Amino acid sequence: MTPPSGVVLLTDRLVARGGLDRVVAGAVAGGVRWVVLREKDLPRAERAALAADLRAILADVGGTLMVAGPDPLDGDAVHLPAAGPYPPPTHRLVGRSCHNQSELHRLTTEHYATVSPVWPTKTKPGYGPPLGPDGLRKLVEASPVPLLALGGVETPEHVTACIQAGAAGIAVLGALMRAQDPAETAATLTSAYAEAVTPELFQAGAEAPRSPRRGLRPTVPTQGSSLTARSGHGRPQPSRATNEET
Repeated sequence: MTPPSGVVLLTDRLVARGGLDRVVAGAVAGGVRWVVLREKDLPRAERAALAADLRAILADVGGTLMVAGPDPLDGDAVHLPAAGPYPPPTHRLVGRSCHNQSELHRLTTEHYATVSPVWPTKTKPGYGPPLGPDGLRKLVEASPVPLLALGGVETPEHVTACIQAGAAGIAVLGALMRAQDPAETAATLTSAYAEAVTPELFQAGAEAPRSPRRGLRPTVPTQGSSLTARSGHGRPQPSRATNEET
């Protein structure tokens, strides 16, 4: 399975504006094709059901759901924390969260890794220090696998800086989870990624890669469904610090 690239969405149902189902469907409509399901506080059965629902949204566009933790929840892609397990379990696609060179040097059979935080992040305030583009570039040069830049990536300028530093893509939580219009925000970020990886097309004035049709809306369970209940849609969101990003 090909490692993730482009814009990768990390979930947090407790800060998702309007519910997790709405945010994921909007992000997919805006061009996102990779989603990491977190929600580690949920019981396994609820988390597995949520994973199945999100896979259904992604299936309409050939997208992939990765599950945070060693349990793939009946799928075949997992994203592991820096703390373990080691060695990583065998799956078709395995990623790991890393933050420095020593963690990157521990990688063995993983297919990709995230590195964070690149910039200060609202999700984990005070976490760092931020790598910045220069720190990201050094980790890219030291890494045996493709890297996704995570933490504080919110603008097209952030995306461009990460790709120019050598990242294979960017991982986004807050900028999409809290977006007023997730489809528009995702389209803006995915367009910035496309321009960063193919600048000659834009400099030459050629037609830019088309963003997914704004009218594309993957099937989303209606309010009152099981996904609505699990995603928190339609009910006040608890006030708490969010989970660890990965």
